[in-house]
Amino acid sequence: MIIKLKELIMKKMKIALCLVVCFMLNIASMCSNDDTSSSNIALTNVINTVSNGTWRITYYNDSGTIKTTLYTGFNFTFANSNLLTATNGTNTYSGSWSVTDSNSNDDTLSDLDFTILFTAPVNFADLSDDWDIQSQTATKIELVDISGGNGGVDYLTFEKN
Repeated sequence: MIIKLKELIMKKMKIALCLVVCFMLNIASMCSNDDTSSSNIALTNVINTVSNGTWRITYYNDSGTIKTTLYTGFNFTFANSNLLTATNGTNTYSGSWSVTDSNSNDDTLSDLDFTILFTAPVNFADLSDDWDIQSQTATKIELVDISGGNGGVDYLTFEKN
């Protein structure tokens, strides 16, 4: 009788342990999905924001050198097809842009890469990089990049026209 009671207790403990493990795995899975969903929302929000209207550069700091005036008068359009154009009415330069999630396990803006690519002219090619999003509103996006070569920090701000 005592042996059967011990066996029954052991079986119930095994079942309880299995239930606890299943519960914990289920909670971990739900948390992971929430992070990915939040990250996807942040990604979509940034893409939708910049792809509406035209933007201008209001601040560009290239490793301590302010170069904002190089872009004065240019309007930037981030088209849905990842086409990036900059025009001042006389000159038009084409490039590409994208926003990607560099870490799907976190939902912060800084985990989103805002990539800009211009091949010419030189001052627009200087904007080409994988930028981290420092902050974003409906009318302003602040980007930062820590240079791999010289360790300098670059800052780029776009504001909606």
